[in-house]
Amino acid sequence: QLKAVLNVTGDIDLGPTPNERFGLADPASWPDDQLDWRTSPVDLAFLNAAEKPAGKRGFVKAVGDQLMFADNTPVRFWGTNLSAYSLFKSPDEEIRQQAKRLSALGFNLVRLHHHDSPWVSPNVFGDGTLVRDTQQLSAESLRKLDLWIKALKDEGIYIWLDMHVQRAFTANDNIEDFKELPEKEGRVDLKGYAYVNDSIQKAMKRFAEQYMTHVNEYTGLAYKDDPAIAAVLITNENDLTQHYGNALLPDKDVPRHSERYMSAAKAFARQHDLPADLTWRAWEHGPSKLFLNDLEQRFNADMIAHLRGLGVKVPIATTSTWGGNGLSALPALTAGDVIDAHSYGANGQLEKNPLTSDGMIDWIGAAQVVGKPLTVTEWNAEPFPLPDRHSLPLYVAGTASHQGWDAMMQYAYSQQGFNPGWRTADNWHAYNDPAMIATLPAAALLYRRADVKPATTRYVFAPTPATLYDQEITPRNSVLLRTAMEKGQLQIALPQTPELPWLKPAAIPAGAQVLQDPGQSLLPADATESVTDTGELKRNWQQGLYTIDTPLTQAATGWLGGRSISLGAIEVNSKTPYASVVVQSLDGKPLGQSRELLLSLGTRAMPKADDKTPFNVEPLEGSLTLKAPAGLKLFARDAQAQLKPLPAAYKDGQYTLTFDGHYMSNWLFLK
Repeated sequence: QLKAVLNVTGDIDLGPTPNERFGLADPASWPDDQLDWRTSPVDLAFLNAAEKPAGKRGFVKAVGDQLMFADNTPVRFWGTNLSAYSLFKSPDEEIRQQAKRLSALGFNLVRLHHHDSPWVSPNVFGDGTLVRDTQQLSAESLRKLDLWIKALKDEGIYIWLDMHVQRAFTANDNIEDFKELPEKEGRVDLKGYAYVNDSIQKAMKRFAEQYMTHVNEYTGLAYKDDPAIAAVLITNENDLTQHYGNALLPDKDVPRHSERYMSAAKAFARQHDLPADLTWRAWEHGPSKLFLNDLEQRFNADMIAHLRGLGVKVPIATTSTWGGNGLSALPALTAGDVIDAHSYGANGQLEKNPLTSDGMIDWIGAAQVVGKPLTVTEWNAEPFPLPDRHSLPLYVAGTASHQGWDAMMQYAYSQQGFNPGWRTADNWHAYNDPAMIATLPAAALLYRRADVKPATTRYVFAPTPATLYDQEITPRNSVLLRTAMEKGQLQIALPQTPELPWLKPAAIPAGAQVLQDPGQSLLPADATESVTDTGELKRNWQQGLYTIDTPLTQAATGWLGGRSISLGAIEVNSKTPYASVVVQSLDGKPLGQSRELLLSLGTRAMPKADDKTPFNVEPLEGSLTLKAPAGLKLFARDAQAQLKPLPAAYKDGQYTLTFDGHYMSNWLFLK
């Protein structure tokens, strides 16, 4: 990140600051949130009713570019992450309670993450002050994980397991050349080094065997035999192609690891008649990207074979494309059954002009490879607390549904234990953040119910090997990657590559528009907005507006202040500068006919001093008109889960709801 100070003189019109745009009201004057951390403000558990217990349809499998159960039922996963202390520091009764809450919020997938990280104590290895090595797993920590898996399974929620996140070896782990690895507080990280160090690979396999063959004391099933486990990840954010190949270079003072790396690079160059002086240069595009993909794939293939040998049946992800990875990082990932992506944004995602700038959504789209399901184990935006974060779930879910993405996991539901008493606000604790929870259930409902239709147009970017490996191609520098998604579905076709005989490109779908120039724009040069080919999603980046207009879900989010926005059955008039308004049918009947409606309202939410809860939540000011049958009553849910009646005027087949800017509720029910 770069910070600069610009000094200007003369008659120059500088726009308002973000604070001025959002409004200068003192958040301390806003009401406290109405969010109870143990119960859900809405009840979407009906979405999981047919899947209880999770796994009843058999193991998840990857079929082409789709995830399915063993009985060939297609599945979409709307998920989140349980991370770190939430896994091991939550009382048993709270684990069961949170599983019920997660189901009520609309989730059907949870990833268990940071279970092995050294900053978490206890972690899966036990009490960090007592652990001497990482070769044995803690019985009590495994019991906590067992209970989480059982509780989630009972609620129809599937589980994603990581084989490695941030495990730190100690001197007692018998790792070869341990002393030359960078050390912090007596521990070393394995990222990068695992690809050339056999003893690290053996340690990873030993962990995978201990973890996946462990028999859950509550289900009686080993993790590998439990169909409620939806997928596994070999190693988290640990690629050679951009990030960790550099850790093995000769100037990094890891001579034994560098020797193995350089030897492999020279052998690869000889085998494929590549210039040896370029093949090892991990920081450059060209022959090095071929070599790095090959070295990474060898590791992936070996690890996958080991997991399959243990009896793991579900889809396996190798690592993720993340942190600015370009398309040249994708070939090695195809060794897995799915392509996984991580993407984090910043303020103003709805205002990203695809003609000139990339947004977090573009980095996800650039990971959709022809013939492979796409999973996203982490998405979010930072720094916390972004004033517009309530827009993100709607933007992510609407795009994911249109693009046909298979599993979306917000990061994170919690990193802290679920314990009564003092609670903190944080970007990694969505469970008590009223801005995120305001729209996460609405997003779950529209995505899982497929309210937004899939794209009818398919764009396939099919680079040649020279285009893919010899230059950086990312959403940051490719207008094609940014603009294609604004209209139709975007997929990446990886080319047949002689130097990578293991790369098996899938057939390009019939009827797809094949594109080869990463600099080609699919939008006019003067465009200020885009409408998807289905007509259901519209984004005006000049105004910072995003709308969803479908029979069962209609939503407007962004800079609504001072505008009147009309969709099929609703009209939104907001005085609050930035807000989200979502109206959804809960009984499956189209808006206008539905007699049970959920209204989700998102506004700014700010934690109290020192990131304490409850949050102060900005009350919405404006009005909402919606078509619905006569005789319905409006209710709000308060923090005690009581329904409070509210006034709603009815005339000419429409209800008019007036928000006075004083009363605050993020969830209303018209029924």
